[in-house]
Amino acid sequence: MSKKTVQDYIRTIVDFPHEGILFRDVTTLFADPRGFRMAVDQMLHPYAGMEIDKVVGLEARGFILGGAIAHQLSVGFVPIRKKGKLPGTTISQEYALEYGEAIVEIHDDAIQAGEKVLVVDDLLATGGTAEAGIKLIERLGGDVVSCAFVIDLPELGGRKKLEAMGMDVTTLCEFEGL
Repeated sequence: MSKKTVQDYIRTIVDFPHEGILFRDVTTLFADPRGFRMAVDQMLHPYAGMEIDKVVGLEARGFILGGAIAHQLSVGFVPIRKKGKLPGTTISQEYALEYGEAIVEIHDDAIQAGEKVLVVDDLLATGGTAEAGIKLIERLGGDVVSCAFVIDLPELGGRKKLEAMGMDVTTLCEFEGL
């Protein structure tokens, strides 16, 4: 049996959620114990020995990966959620979607000034959600040390956007197309 890569565990669903979209579904990666462990291990490998105080996961699949990575690094986990989903006092950040805008939030006491933060999500497309998350972290005084994703869709320019903000970006695999 040939050795699998993380990309081998990810299925593509055609025309979801809209016609012309090739949806990269990581639930098949998460469902396989070897695939999930491989993804988490590979995502945290670049940060072994690095000073990190918190892992921030972007809603929603970033919670799954971020929680596992935070556990392995023995640091706290902080969710960035869609507007109205967090119970405490929050700060908000708008960002552009393909058709309209969205808002994400973080608890106003989740990150302390000077804390080193790793941002985690499953997929980097246009970079809008990650950019909004980074802005929230920075508004709280956090220092984003890197952004880690399973998948990069390079044609959508998210990596370039984040790197233009001065961010270090790591990804495990790339897919062409939307």
